[in-house]
Amino acid sequence: MKDAAYPTTLPAQIHALVPRGNGHCFVVYGDSCSGLPGAPHESTFAGINAVVSRFSPRPDFIVFPGDEIAGLTSSESELKEQWRYWLDVEMAWLDRLATPLFQTTSNHTTYSAMSEQVFAEMLPHLPRNGPPGQEGLSYFVRRDDLLLVFVNTVWSGLGGEGHVETEWLNATLQRHRDARYKLVVGHHPVFPVNGFAGAYQREIGPEHAGEFWQILVKHDVFAYLCSHILAFDVQVHDGVLQILTAGAGTAYRMPEDIEYLHCVQAALDAEGLRYQVRDPEGQVRERLSWPLKLPSCTHWQSLLLGEQAAPDQGALAADGDGTALLAWHFTGRAGGDIGGQAQTLISAWSEGNDLASFWIGLSGKTQRLTIIMCPEPGRSPHYWFGPCFAPGVPFECQVLFHFGMGPGGVMWRENDGTPWSSLNAASAWGAERLRGPDRWAIGFGKDGAMDCPFQGQNLKVAILTSRDKQV
Repeated sequence: MKDAAYPTTLPAQIHALVPRGNGHCFVVYGDSCSGLPGAPHESTFAGINAVVSRFSPRPDFIVFPGDEIAGLTSSESELKEQWRYWLDVEMAWLDRLATPLFQTTSNHTTYSAMSEQVFAEMLPHLPRNGPPGQEGLSYFVRRDDLLLVFVNTVWSGLGGEGHVETEWLNATLQRHRDARYKLVVGHHPVFPVNGFAGAYQREIGPEHAGEFWQILVKHDVFAYLCSHILAFDVQVHDGVLQILTAGAGTAYRMPEDIEYLHCVQAALDAEGLRYQVRDPEGQVRERLSWPLKLPSCTHWQSLLLGEQAAPDQGALAADGDGTALLAWHFTGRAGGDIGGQAQTLISAWSEGNDLASFWIGLSGKTQRLTIIMCPEPGRSPHYWFGPCFAPGVPFECQVLFHFGMGPGGVMWRENDGTPWSSLNAASAWGAERLRGPDRWAIGFGKDGAMDCPFQGQNLKVAILTSRDKQV
């Protein structure tokens, strides 16, 4: 691909995040569904490649988690032609000796025994160190103190799409337990994205998913990198990130009005992971620095029960890492057998809005942690769900809104010493749509003390804002 095909509005160089000291600099992007000359995805893929090619300094390596080509053909010769065009024409700009390219199997490329053989044949640079029967399909790469494990989430030997083996993954992570940094890469996400859910077709099937994720947690894997759902999304579960990037050129979005074509450039070092998500114009659309560095909740500001003024917008202003956050620490004793009525921990609103802009509380007989957001008057609210609180038992819980993480930025943990997890949701947006409320009430809802009051005892609430955060 000649440089003249790149968008002329891009600068000659695009600033890349680099490690703070020793570490690793890389790019991850996936789902171009190209390989067909003149097809619609060729030009969109070229636009994203234009951005990737301009990162300075160049990445140490590139991860492409699948769906490089349109594939899905029964013709072996046609499939190979797509691969040749993708590798020799569309990716000709990349010096693969200087910047290795690591790829995973996927539903567009390895959908049959024939296509699995073609994948291994056309990508001979990939290691053959995977489990028996998956040579060239699953593999691992050790780069000094970094371990990259590439899993096959479409293996025909287990049932095809949405199936993945776990025994080899566990053994590989155990054998390389001395690696300081561990990343696992696969095509299908484990957790649903943007409300697009469906076992096997849209995420790893339930008989594999739980064990798969617990292996990542057990071995201190930093992140699981995936694609498949045509979006950018980040979540955290038991302290492990799921970073999904499927914006490399497929000219459809999930959903169309929110998502965008993109690539992700990241740096990993002793302080953690930082990434920037760049669109085809080279603009940063999202960013994150993980793990979060928060002061102990003993230093958070205590709130009084009842109605009061909410923090001003300045308290939510983006800080040194480019994002804003709002967090609460709740303690108390859950109510007894109270039925299923909602119980308010905090309700926030702006004058003139009929519904609360957001509500945090307990719902149902199980007293499940529930968050409701309604940032636009007249539109249906969106819901996030967390753990259940046992009746009559003391509880401790922290809830955090991260304004740079989309729907996955609505998180909870038990206390300072436990890992964060994103709450379950079917939304494609998160706290970034909220505008600072004027008022909020602690322990009851918007319309007074008898509106959804907390039914337990000893409720105490403390708050942390971006202004208070230690960066």
